[in-house]
Amino acid sequence: MSKRLVYSTDQGRLCPECNQAIDDCRCSTADQPLGSGNVKIQLETKGRKGKGVTLVKDLALTADELKALGKKLKNHCGVGGSVKDGTIEIQGDQRPKIKAFLESQGIKAKIAGG
Repeated sequence: MSKRLVYSTDQGRLCPECNQAIDDCRCSTADQPLGSGNVKIQLETKGRKGKGVTLVKDLALTADELKALGKKLKNHCGVGGSVKDGTIEIQGDQRPKIKAFLESQGIKAKIAGG
């Protein structure tokens, strides 16, 4: 039985492959899904000078798949947007359109917030 360090108080959780801190690990981050799969669609206006932005969070997709889905959503809604920190941001209140599109792609999503 091999003994290896799983957690360090200095670094937190460690990668099982390279024994680096999870935040510093680069060995398999391209293949790991960024979200939990519990997809939430919400409208955010705080810090955006009153302009609404629809956020799609917790998609269980890799970074490349997330960028591709972001591009499809922007085309479907006919607006701009971006992908930041594992979250897709689409300009304006596009919650019903995005929910219908995701469900047509087989992704179960909930509209969060009021």
